[in-house]
Amino acid sequence: MDFAYRSRSYPILLLILTYSFFFVSSTINLTNASIHIYDKESLNEVGNAYLLSGGSEGIFASDSSTPNGRSYIRFRDITFWRTKDAADEHSEMEHSTGLVQVVIFEAADRNNIGGSAYGGQRSICCTPDLAKLEGCKQGEVIRIPSATDIKWPIVLNVQFSGNYLSTNIRDEYVNITKTGMYNLFFITCDPKLKGLIMSGKTVWKNPDGYLPGRMAPLMKFYVLMSLAYLLLSVIWFTQYMSFWKDILQLQHCITAVIALGLFEMILWYSEYANFNSTGTRPVAITTWVVTVGAIRKTLARLLMLSISMGYGVVRPTLGVLPQRARLFLVLPDAFLDAFLILWIFTSLSRTLEQLQAKRSSVKLDYRKFSNALAVAVIASVAWIAYEVYFKATDPFNERWLSAWIITAFWDILALALLCVICYLWAPSQSSQRYAYSEEAGEESDDEEAHSLTRERQMVISV
Repeated sequence: MDFAYRSRSYPILLLILTYSFFFVSSTINLTNASIHIYDKESLNEVGNAYLLSGGSEGIFASDSSTPNGRSYIRFRDITFWRTKDAADEHSEMEHSTGLVQVVIFEAADRNNIGGSAYGGQRSICCTPDLAKLEGCKQGEVIRIPSATDIKWPIVLNVQFSGNYLSTNIRDEYVNITKTGMYNLFFITCDPKLKGLIMSGKTVWKNPDGYLPGRMAPLMKFYVLMSLAYLLLSVIWFTQYMSFWKDILQLQHCITAVIALGLFEMILWYSEYANFNSTGTRPVAITTWVVTVGAIRKTLARLLMLSISMGYGVVRPTLGVLPQRARLFLVLPDAFLDAFLILWIFTSLSRTLEQLQAKRSSVKLDYRKFSNALAVAVIASVAWIAYEVYFKATDPFNERWLSAWIITAFWDILALALLCVICYLWAPSQSSQRYAYSEEAGEESDDEEAHSLTRERQMVISV
C-alpha cells in the first residue's frame, strides 16, 4: 500500500470516527432502570405540597401461571430525614405527626390525586376549605377512589415518632394486578417538613423480569432481528466465498456492515437480557453496545454514499470525497444527516446521468437502488412525523405498550435497505466484468472515435 493511498484513506477513517461520535452522543439515552435508587433526594415544593417523583414504569399484570410471575413495586430501606427544628416542633405539638405519604397511581387515574381548591387552583393537599367541601382529611393528600378499583390509588402513610430525626419503610410490597403505566410520588403536606430528604430504593418487577414494560417487547424483537441478520449473513457469505476471486472492494464493505449488524443485534439482546435479570443497566455495557451500533450506522451511510458515487462499480476511487469529508467535522448531528442525504442523492443523480449517457448495463441496478432509497427517505420522513405526533399526543405515556415500535422501525428499515444492496451487488462471476464500467466506456468511446478518424483519412487518401 503506497503513501498516496494511505493519505487518501486517513480522512475517510477520520470521517467514520467523527460520525460514530455524533451517533454515540445522540443515541445514548439510558432509560431509568427498574431498580430506582434515591441518594439523599430532597422533596420540592409544588403547589401546597412537598413532593419527589419516585419513578414511572409500564408494568404488566401479575401472571399466576408462572412461578415467578408476580408483578410488584417493592420498597427497600426507604429512609426519611427531617431537620432537628422540625423534630422539636412536632414533639411539642400534640396533633402534629410529621406525616409523609407514598402515593402510587396508574396514569389513567392521575386526576384522582388532588382536587380543586377554593378559588379554582388545583391542590394536592387537603386544605381547611376543601375539608369542608369535599370531606377530605386536612393535612393529607387528596385521594379519590378509582372507578375500576376503589383500593387505587395506593396511599401509604409513614410517620415520624416523637422527636426522632428519621423514619423508614423497611421492606414492603405493592402488588400490581392490572397492566398500566404506574407513577410513584413521595409527598408531605406538612410545611414543617420543608427540607425533608430521603434515601433508599424501589424495585419495579414485571412477570418476566425487571425489564421496563416499554422495553420488554424489544428483547423479543432483537431475537428476530438477530435471526434475520443471521439468515442474510449465511446467504451473503455463501456467495462471498463462492466468488472470492471476483470480489469487489464494495462487496467487502457490504460484508463488514452485515457482520456489524449481526453483532449489534446480538449485543442488544444480551444487554436487554442482562437488564431483565438484574434490574440495572450498567453504563459501560450500554455504551459499548451503542458504540457498535453507531459504527454500523456510520459504515452503512458511507456505504450508501459510496454506491451513489459509483465507487467500486463505475469508478475505482472516491475522488474528491476525502476533501469533502472535512466538512463533516464542523457540522452537528442533525445537519450531518441532512447533508449526507442530500449528498447521496446528488451523487446518485450524477452517477445515473453518466451511466445513461454511456448506456451502461449497470444503469438498471442503480435505478432500482435509487427507487429503494427514495422509498426509504419518504418512509423515514413519514415515520418522523408519526413519532412527533405519537409523543405529542401521549404526554403521560399511556400508549407505552406500542412505544417499542418507534425504535424497531429504524432497525427494520436499515435491514431492508441492506437487503436491497446485497441483492443488487451480490458477488458473482460477472462482478469484475462491469466494475469501473465508466472508464471502460470512456476507452471504448475513444477507440471508436479513433477508428472513425482513420476510416475518414483512408477515404480521403483514396
